[in-house]
Amino acid sequence: MTGVPTHTSRPGPRPADSRAALLIARLTSRITDRVLGTALAVAACNPPAALHAPLSVGVLLLLAGAAAAAWWASPMVDARPVLTSMSLRTAAARRRTTVLPAAAIAVAAVTGPALWLTVCIAALLLAYLLVTDAWTAGVTAPPGRPRATPALAASAATALVLLAAHAPVAGTAWARLPASLAVAATTVCLVLALRTRRRPPG
Repeated sequence: MTGVPTHTSRPGPRPADSRAALLIARLTSRITDRVLGTALAVAACNPPAALHAPLSVGVLLLLAGAAAAAWWASPMVDARPVLTSMSLRTAAARRRTTVLPAAAIAVAAVTGPALWLTVCIAALLLAYLLVTDAWTAGVTAPPGRPRATPALAASAATALVLLAAHAPVAGTAWARLPASLAVAATTVCLVLALRTRRRPPG
């Protein structure tokens, strides 16, 4: 007669070392995304000016906090855009690869970095957006989409924005013309991008 076990084995609590290993694995995944995003966030804070500012200890702590937040938020969210919650926290976590560069641009606009640092920020922004764009680089991207075209278009747009931003027309009567052209070009590019995403080729 076969004996019947009187109890069933239950999985015990997960060891602390496995939880630590999981946390380390999450924080070290997608190194390229994290390095570019962190460098972008730190560069946008204008470190040369921050190091010479008063209360440098507090400024260094803010830089460290910005770097830590960027390291967490940088990896690409490579998944279908499924809406799971309407809360602001969930939406920010889902769109963190958009929130991070937008925040970096806002911070750079406030800190007013030098020209060489502005060029570095623009290059880091371009590289980060190209690496973390799930529509072209992710596993959910439509098959057969050329990757060189978005890169060339983004590079040309970045160069155009830099030239327009540093054009010596700020104090002249021509100041509104490049600004209006920039707004119009941005609107057209946004409309074209949304139409392409809604109606992919094929």
